[in-house]
Amino acid sequence: MRDMKIYMPFLSLLLLLSGCSGKEGLMRDFDDDMAKNGGDDTDKIQVVVGTYNLRLQTTADVGELHWESRRQWVRKIVDDHDFDILGTQEGYMTQIRDVVEDKDYAYVAVGRDDGVSAGETCAILYKEDKFAVEAQGTFWFSQTPDIPSSGWDATIRRICTWIKFREIESGKIFFVFNAHYDHQGNIARVESSKLMLEKIQEIATDFPVMMTGDLNSEPSSEPVTTLIGTKFLWDSKPITKSPATGPEGTYYGYNLSTSPNSRIDYVFVSRKVHVLEYKVIEDDFTTGNIASDHLPVRIKVQF
Repeated sequence: MRDMKIYMPFLSLLLLLSGCSGKEGLMRDFDDDMAKNGGDDTDKIQVVVGTYNLRLQTTADVGELHWESRRQWVRKIVDDHDFDILGTQEGYMTQIRDVVEDKDYAYVAVGRDDGVSAGETCAILYKEDKFAVEAQGTFWFSQTPDIPSSGWDATIRRICTWIKFREIESGKIFFVFNAHYDHQGNIARVESSKLMLEKIQEIATDFPVMMTGDLNSEPSSEPVTTLIGTKFLWDSKPITKSPATGPEGTYYGYNLSTSPNSRIDYVFVSRKVHVLEYKVIEDDFTTGNIASDHLPVRIKVQF
């Protein structure tokens, strides 16, 4: 009986320590990490950040799916949800200009084909009255990231565009990286995450970071687990302080008949960034107006 009395407290302690899993476990780890890196709210700023695959302009899309029809609804979503910073994918330069026309947004974008204007972009839109661009750049997901190129088993050039921002009122410095991974190359997607981590740490050093993008990868897949496995970046959905809202998925392929469950669009944050809100915007479903084949993600952060 004496041995049993000794054993039971240790068993209770073991169960207590191992009882936190899933989102609770992620929140505990994230909050512990935030506490180590200055988690109080003094002199913090709040920023609304989003990611949105616009769907490229193509003759394959006709009628209500053509960009000429969809762009009005994209513009309305941008207006209604008041992003401070929005990372977009697939849009050509003409599409980006359509989105920002007569709005208080500036943008940074290059075409993935030549590093200037040809091909799809990973544009970053931002409110120019709130943020100043201190530096910017683009790299390619390949073994030669500094020149236009495709890598590994990808046959299409894929890029990440980044900006070093200064919040004008506070002077705070932070970085946004906006990426689009390959849709076919399994190896390319994993290697892209490895390169992503390397480049973020090289470019942003210890400043707060938000990474937006269409990764063509589900949350449990290796490209995503590679990004979050080092605990340098965190998926914003599991760590949001208020409950996440909207459907589970972000890609719906223009099919309004079923709620999307494929989550391939993300906003990741570094350890210095608190996620206050997370939402998948489902305006395409609630209005019946098709803006894209993806749904945008909107988060509010504090750092």
